[in-house]
Amino acid sequence: MMIVLDPNVIVSGILRPFSKSSLILTLVTDGTIQLAYDLRLPSEYRDVLNRPKFGFASGNVEASLSQLEQEGFLVSVKPLGIRLPDPNDEPFLEVAIAASVEAIVTGNKRHFRKKEYQGVRVLSPTEFLEAVRGKI
Repeated sequence: MMIVLDPNVIVSGILRPFSKSSLILTLVTDGTIQLAYDLRLPSEYRDVLNRPKFGFASGNVEASLSQLEQEGFLVSVKPLGIRLPDPNDEPFLEVAIAASVEAIVTGNKRHFRKKEYQGVRVLSPTEFLEAVRGKI
């Protein structure tokens, strides 16, 4: 099973170790779920995780991103021409569609106008875990 993770899920999973987001990160790092990405997404993850307000050590950020990339699936994408309320979310949608992932998992569903794009569902961490219960 493959997904795209919004950076807010990664941040939440690190800051709240017993949360649904943390469980999803565990499933990614143990190989149960594969993370799809292109060359832009790790850069976005890095930018968000290195924000001073989170206080994450740079070495830990790099080690975590390296593991996510090693366990993940690199895809090539084409611009879709779909505009989202937050243009920074458009690469995540492009990757999700190019890789035909199960879902984009995000804490900001309002940034996506529809519940589904070309077969890719937009789910909160709770909705995602409920949807895959029994499949993983």
